[in-house]
Amino acid sequence: MSAMSVLALAQDEISTTPTQNNGERWRISYYQGGDYIDYYKSLSALIGGLMELGWLEHAAIPKQEDEDTQLLWEWLSKNASSPYIEFVDDGYYNGGWDDAKRDSLRNDITERLVQEDDIDLLIAMGTWAGQDLANNKHTTPTMVVSTSDPVGAKIIKSIDDSGYDHVHAHADPLLYERQIRLFHEMVDFKRLGVAYEDSLAGRSYAAIDMIEKLGHELGFDIVRCYVEMDVSDQELADQTVLDCYQKLVEQADAIYVTVQGDDLGVIPQVASIVNEHAIPTFSQYGSEEVEYGLLLSMSSSAGLQALGLFLAETMAKIFNGAKPRQLPQLFKAPPILAINLETAQLIGFIPSADLLSRHG
Repeated sequence: MSAMSVLALAQDEISTTPTQNNGERWRISYYQGGDYIDYYKSLSALIGGLMELGWLEHAAIPKQEDEDTQLLWEWLSKNASSPYIEFVDDGYYNGGWDDAKRDSLRNDITERLVQEDDIDLLIAMGTWAGQDLANNKHTTPTMVVSTSDPVGAKIIKSIDDSGYDHVHAHADPLLYERQIRLFHEMVDFKRLGVAYEDSLAGRSYAAIDMIEKLGHELGFDIVRCYVEMDVSDQELADQTVLDCYQKLVEQADAIYVTVQGDDLGVIPQVASIVNEHAIPTFSQYGSEEVEYGLLLSMSSSAGLQALGLFLAETMAKIFNGAKPRQLPQLFKAPPILAINLETAQLIGFIPSADLLSRHG
């Protein structure tokens, strides 16, 4: 594996043109803390961006069963056609939300990066993976993808500086603040319900520090309920989520439905619980959960395509000589409101025409 030169260039001067690694393909590896639907979508979006930039030949990506990233990676390693990049067939790692396995994998991956030195870039998908690989124990270029708050999770130093030459983590630090402000403007709640895991990662996923700040500023109280999400027992995790929403509907006048592990499968049940009690909801995750019955969110689809191109351009610039630390980490998704009109009618929520025109 060749060393990458450091280019002291303006960002628009760093090329995204496909190039080889001294006549060889760049070798890419992947690590995620556990299964989560957003990881599959982010990886698929990245692949779409690489196709758009010409690093991969255009091809239809077959939808994998259960939107499994491992199956997608296997397909990529065997079928993605490119003279420039290679998805290493034995370069996929999944911690399965298991703490013991996580420790072992972190050591194994780090040892491979240092001792075997056969990976040119590693995709660290999610907060767990970012926390495990954003360090000085290796120097392999690492792109941390799909983290709610990489600064709060102590993955990077700030949105302007990752703190490590070989690390890049995209983020929109004001995304969830914009969501809460919009939700409060539309609903004017006094007691906001939030379910989250009471851990560093859980608070980061749910953007609790930001919610606490806005609670003081906007004058609302936070009704908290703690779930268990970063566990290998999905049935247990799902039940703690449902139990929390049963409690929150009795105590809150609005609920911010936060991203917690792989909880998308229980969202229809969550929607049933909150809508039965006529509680307005805002999905942190996106419009897909609005389709399942939650009231409000920001549109997901437009943002994914833009994210995929942003990530592809970042990867392309790294392969063209830029240090990950040199590249912009700020990614701002298009602000398009999603609303479930059936849910709005069911719970008696009537949004103002002015708000809809400004955010629609």
